[in-house]
Amino acid sequence: MSEEKDSGDLGQLRNVSAVGAWSVSSHKHGGGFGVESLRDGSIETYWQSDGPQPHFINIHFQRKTELQLLRLYVDYRQDESYCPSKISVRAGSTLQDVQELQQLDLEEPSGWLTVDLRDEVNGHALHAHLVQIAILANHQNGKDTHV
Repeated sequence: MSEEKDSGDLGQLRNVSAVGAWSVSSHKHGGGFGVESLRDGSIETYWQSDGPQPHFINIHFQRKTELQLLRLYVDYRQDESYCPSKISVRAGSTLQDVQELQQLDLEEPSGWLTVDLRDEVNGHALHAHLVQIAILANHQNGKDTHV
């Protein structure tokens, strides 16, 4: 599985984020830093975690859903110590059976991060009820994160 900075051929894909139920492990209270800011479509707003790492973004689907790419916006230049440096992408049926698909080490990322969820051997899409994004570490040993 590979990680790309940008993927130009996204027009053939359908955005399934609206059919998932999104949750986060924590968020800074006041000022709109919750899951709604993660999903509002603006790169000016963001989710900010609040508490010890790791931080989690969970996307639950009612039925097994075909997934090919995952896209996150991160910006080291703006967020510095709040910017993730190590992310684990996991999937499964429930929180109890998630398995790591890949771990990404990010060096001062800026912009849209595209994570390919397709099987690297045969190119088949991932089918899952749950996708979990775990923020394992931030740049400059930061505690909370911005996505």
